[in-house]
Amino acid sequence: MRNRLFVAEHRGGLLSLSDHRSLMKWALLCTEHLGEYYVLPEEEVITSALEIGHRWSEGKAMTGEAMNASRTVHAFARTVEDKPSQFYCRAVGQAVATAHMADHSLGPVWYGRKMLVLLNRDAEKELSWQLKRLVDLSPHLLPRVHEELQKILPMPTIY
Repeated sequence: MRNRLFVAEHRGGLLSLSDHRSLMKWALLCTEHLGEYYVLPEEEVITSALEIGHRWSEGKAMTGEAMNASRTVHAFARTVEDKPSQFYCRAVGQAVATAHMADHSLGPVWYGRKMLVLLNRDAEKELSWQLKRLVDLSPHLLPRVHEELQKILPMPTIY
């Protein structure tokens, strides 16, 4: 069952539009930061999806547009053989899918961890960076994100 804290108010949940947009901004920051660990191929499908995600976070793109971009990125990811690049594409797809379902904002953390483990990089340091960015954007969202991440990742206590 989905956590109602990640369900938009207009869908009967507890997530305000402002918080939903903050989660998109955070997911995009997390995804773009992953590019610092690895030389990623520039692909129009990726850059276009990220642009749509940014526009959605500012109220300048429709949710359907973001959903289509996410699906396109996930389809592209299936053609990528290099696993770190594939995980990066998946992180992009999940970040942009945040427009549709806010809990997709956790996808860049999940796929980022998988990518960093393959690259023998410090996934815990990245998680710390990611959570710090969330605190910078919307500190009140940290407890709900932390609660959900505990379900999918080994998480340190942060309180």
